[in-house]
Parts: sequence; C-alpha cells; structure tokens
Amino acid sequence: MAKVQMKVSGVTEGLTSTIHAGTHTFYVDEPAGQGGNDKGPNPLQTVLGALIGCENIIANMVAKEIGFEMQGLSFTVKGELDTSGLMGDPNVRTYFQTVDISVEVKTSESEDRIKKLQEITDKRCPVYNTLKTANVEITTNWKKSM
Repeated sequence: MAKVQMKVSGVTEGLTSTIHAGTHTFYVDEPAGQGGNDKGPNPLQTVLGALIGCENIIANMVAKEIGFEMQGLSFTVKGELDTSGLMGDPNVRTYFQTVDISVEVKTSESEDRIKKLQEITDKRCPVYNTLKTANVEITTNWKKSM
C-alpha cells in the first residue's frame, strides 16, 4: 500500500484554536474558567476522542474482515495525568500516565469473538499504538452490551 500524508492547519486566537482538516473545521479550546472560550474540547480530550474514533473505524474494518456481526459500539475512555509536568516539573511527563478504555459491543457474537475483535483492533489502531509507544499504561475492557 502507498503511504498517506495527513495535513491540518490552524489559526489561533488566545487559547482557542480553529483547526481545518480537509473540508472540516473544529475547535480546540479550554473552558472559560481556565482562560479559554469553551468553543471545543481541550487538547487532551481531543486525543481521547481521536482514540475512540480510530478504534471505532478499525473495529468496523476488522469486523468485516473476520465476519464479525456488529450492530454498534459504545465507548467510555478516561485518561489520567499529573499536571505538575505541564506546570514545569521536569521529573513528571506532560502526557497521560494511564488510559482506560471501556467498550460495550452490541452483537450476538461470543465473548471470545469480542476479545479477538478487540485484540486485532488494538494491534492495528494508530492512535492506540501512539499512546502505547509513549509508555502510557492502557487498560481495555470490551464486553457484550446488555
């Protein structure tokens, strides 16, 4: 397969970034209480949202490849970091220490098949693997939705 290049551009005003990605525009900001305009999620929320989006796309692709019957996915992703790194402590990294991913899979498939879908998805998801390569402790819990 050919390599693909991605490009986004942005213009900032104060803490608000207006990001252009292809034909799409979105905002990255901070809440008003932290000096922003609250026009969009903060950068770290955006990373967690990108993880959900990427895992969803890869899971749907993998489901088709392995003949997995999937009706939908519901994600909850939590990230934790020590903000003293952001505030200048050189002994604390400035990104997530942990990320917890919980996924409810709407399907008639078995738990073993859900586990297989999750393992392949995690192995192939670029955002997941970016975090993993940065030594973020990631826990995943995929289960059948009730």
